[in-house]
Amino acid sequence: MNRLKDRVALVTGASRGIGAAIAEGLAEEGAHVAINYKSAEQKEEAESVLSNLQTHFSGKYMIVEANVGVKNEVDRMISEVEKELGPVDILVNNAGVAPFQPFLKVTEDIWDATYQTNVKSIFLTSQRVAPQMIQKRYGKIINIASTASLLVTSPVIPHYISSKAAAHQLTKALAIELGQFNINVNAVGPSTIDTEMCREYLADSAIREKEIQANPMKRLGTEKQIGDAVVFLASEEAMQINGHLLMVDGGLTVKAAQPEDHMQHEREALT
Repeated sequence: MNRLKDRVALVTGASRGIGAAIAEGLAEEGAHVAINYKSAEQKEEAESVLSNLQTHFSGKYMIVEANVGVKNEVDRMISEVEKELGPVDILVNNAGVAPFQPFLKVTEDIWDATYQTNVKSIFLTSQRVAPQMIQKRYGKIINIASTASLLVTSPVIPHYISSKAAAHQLTKALAIELGQFNINVNAVGPSTIDTEMCREYLADSAIREKEIQANPMKRLGTEKQIGDAVVFLASEEAMQINGHLLMVDGGLTVKAAQPEDHMQHEREALT
């Protein structure tokens, strides 16, 4: 408790799912938290997250609307946060989209919207908060990446996969450039989590079971596990961790695909 006491945190895309869990984890450790949501349709969900924080924790919290892939909205959002809570100490770039479409059906609009949210937003928000972090000689930037940052996880989301690889490389580039100012830039890579983004996909019981069986831990990850990883990277305990992609995936990205008969042999050997 209180590992992040009085630090100011901004979490993008925090009206639900992983973002909401991250906001709660940061608040539990004493941070003041700004909850970003994209549009009026998500305001009620953001207000629910805000109410939860206000009920259970004693910090200062706010909601702030902005499309984080648009520069003037990012500038306005962060100005509002600075005015209400103070300069941002911890930036969590969580906002992301993953429209399922095979390569030949990906339109230019889908491609651009995916990169705007998954990559450009990291650039815009990080560039906006970096000057005051440099001035203070302190800052934590944590990007939510994916198993797709390392592996081709599905044949029907090439735009998403390539955007998450870009987010990983951007994390490393910023870590090198900003590290000299005592700013840590890292990423967290979830495997499949049962959130709104994946709910329709996981509604198919056969697909859900395949996801579970493909994971060495034989389970899906949870939103709280991602929040816990973010809290760790935001804490003083992670001061010497920089440019790192912390995989919270049950070992999925270290397991090579194997023929099913060989996997069956391995299972029998363990029983």
